[in-house]
Amino acid sequence: MSTAKRWSRSGLPAAALAATLTVGVIGPATAAAPRSDARFLAHLNLADGQRPENIALEPRGGAVVTFAFSRQVARITPDGRVQVLATLPAPPAGSATPVLTSPFLGGIVRAQDGTLYFAYATGTSELTGVWRLRPGGTPGRIAALPADSLPNGLALDRHSGLLYAADSALGTVWRVPVAGGTPTRWAAAPELRPAGFLGANGIKIHNGAAWVTNLDRGTVLRIPLTCHGGPGPVETRATGLVDIDDFAFTGSGDTLLAAINKENEVALVRSDGSHRIVLTAVDGLQGPTSLAVRGDTAYIASAAYFTNTDPNVLAVRAEREEWRRLPGE
Repeated sequence: MSTAKRWSRSGLPAAALAATLTVGVIGPATAAAPRSDARFLAHLNLADGQRPENIALEPRGGAVVTFAFSRQVARITPDGRVQVLATLPAPPAGSATPVLTSPFLGGIVRAQDGTLYFAYATGTSELTGVWRLRPGGTPGRIAALPADSLPNGLALDRHSGLLYAADSALGTVWRVPVAGGTPTRWAAAPELRPAGFLGANGIKIHNGAAWVTNLDRGTVLRIPLTCHGGPGPVETRATGLVDIDDFAFTGSGDTLLAAINKENEVALVRSDGSHRIVLTAVDGLQGPTSLAVRGDTAYIASAAYFTNTDPNVLAVRAEREEWRRLPGE
């Protein structure tokens, strides 16, 4: 999540007014058509708190998202309808989530059987942690995390049945079995720590490693999964991506797309760390927070934290022809 998320107790972004004066946006109430081949899967409702923080894809063309500050998990159908699946309990009055103050619903992943897992932070030991929602069921917490933690990105290792949560406040990666239980502080390193606001943010399990972004430091990190399940040395794979939020790999290689929230941009990051901006507000982005890729299509969730205009989900080809070469190649 981006620096746009300096939220007050009322749930309104403290920097929203200033941001709308300095960040280019598509337009006021009505969204313009994307410039590129991007298409809108859904336009969401600001008044209902529909600001998508994280996204996971469903098999038949839909998606599930978390609405960060309305504490909701929702399904977006292929035709753009929103179905709220669950609303998480609010913490007691006077509770303050670390850094953000307001309760924060972050990363979401979907298991093959349709079970959803998501990260929830409230500043309380009773609610903060990893939660689960089975199809047709009600949400329940399966692992408690410390009250001073801020679990943000969430990844599922389908081979091991383990969940990994990136903690933006404590600079930690937590590991939790999908069956639930006591979490393990899997990785903690200087590269994961915040540098003024938020540290470890997005996370994915890919090619034998946990890949993690650090928002404050503008980095993409790779932490190998050792043969015993522990973390190897942290490798910095890309720099210069300040305000990087979530990301998604475009295929089996290490090329990825990264959401640069505050700047209304998506960057294409190559395996050698070189990168370029490939989508902007002109394409329909409104503060992109997260991405998911299926086949040759990338789905991009925009929460409009800075622009306060048209939170949405876009779909675009994951690597268009004009992206294939970086400047100087």
